[in-house]
Amino acid sequence: MNQTLPEDTPRENEGIPLFFNCEDSKRTRPEIAVLIPCYNEEVAIGDVVRDFRAVLPDAHIYVFDNNSHDKTIEVAERAGAIVHRVFLQGKGNVIQRMFADIEADLYVLVDGDNTYDAASATEMLDLQRQGNFDMVVGRRITQDTAAYRPGHRFGNWLLTAFVGKLFGRTVIDMLSGYRVFSRRFVKSFPALSSGFEIETELTVHALELRMPTTEVATPYKERPVGSESKLSEPARAN
Repeated sequence: MNQTLPEDTPRENEGIPLFFNCEDSKRTRPEIAVLIPCYNEEVAIGDVVRDFRAVLPDAHIYVFDNNSHDKTIEVAERAGAIVHRVFLQGKGNVIQRMFADIEADLYVLVDGDNTYDAASATEMLDLQRQGNFDMVVGRRITQDTAAYRPGHRFGNWLLTAFVGKLFGRTVIDMLSGYRVFSRRFVKSFPALSSGFEIETELTVHALELRMPTTEVATPYKERPVGSESKLSEPARAN
């Protein structure tokens, strides 16, 4: 004998929270991991970790150190981060380890140089959940020309134009080091690049698989005194 469900009874796949876990039905919030790649950032990393802990108090903050010769590890641990060490040099290698090792529902990737605005993470995460985006890019907004390395703006524009022509769509800030990812994105990402080309690869991966993406304008500032651009090519070890 067929039974008719009450009108307010959820059908299959209806009314089920996006991050519902059958093993823990009491869980209502997605687990968030903040991933911070670092190389010799003792000047900046403490503030980065503290800022993200204040903005996302329930998130797990991970610093992945790439053979730093300064006190990056000690400063990060004192600030409250969980520190992992990656010995194969290069930002791409670091991100590959991050994505493989860390389990979460949502991931915030941010450089450890204190140039990005931690407060923007809440807007980026809210937008991701509202639109179910696989990648939300923090599009850098600044009036400070010193915040960008020489040629960085032009390179960003050139990459954006090329990728847009190739895929028919792109993101405005191809080289942003501040992004939010879904678990689906992170666990499907192949991470073939070893150096700074990784930012381009992140965008291309989303476009190739036709994943939904969007951008959020976020303040961008100059590096603090004593912090330099370092985490780059795989052959670099000093």
